[in-house]
Amino acid sequence: MFVRLGIAVAALSLLNCAALAQGAKPTDPQIAHIAYTAGVIDINAAKQAEEKASNKEIKAFAKDMARDHEAVNKQALDLVKKLKVTPEDNDTSKALSKQAADKLAELGKLKGAAYDKAYIDNEIAYHKAVNTALETQLIPSASNPELKSLLQTGLKIFQGHQQHAEHVAAGLK
Repeated sequence: MFVRLGIAVAALSLLNCAALAQGAKPTDPQIAHIAYTAGVIDINAAKQAEEKASNKEIKAFAKDMARDHEAVNKQALDLVKKLKVTPEDNDTSKALSKQAADKLAELGKLKGAAYDKAYIDNEIAYHKAVNTALETQLIPSASNPELKSLLQTGLKIFQGHQQHAEHVAAGLK
């Protein structure tokens, strides 16, 4: 429980601090990079879970995460190419990537049921944090209507992921 809460708070604070540090709302190129980075993070976690998980529901959930986040990231790449926008790396995306690498290394040391529980708890916390960031910062800050629409679609998908993860977690013993 504390790990899950800590991850959610850390992810949210990273998003909030970076935006505040810049003194302004993130730009569309920064938003695109943050959103893409968040997708890559979950794809990497899902691929690790597909290999390490011992529970078949966890493995199936991970497969769904990889598929869905890869699809959304493809749409994001197609959109930035269409708009001729170059996603801009920023303090938020860098901090998220570093935190995710640390978390993957931590999860990588676990096995069996301990891994399964830690992975699904992390997925719940991560999706809560990303969904909150989308609702409160990224969507309201996006100025391009197509980017805003893609983020809103992503939010609906990721809210479903959070519910799915909570359902899977409830089934673990």
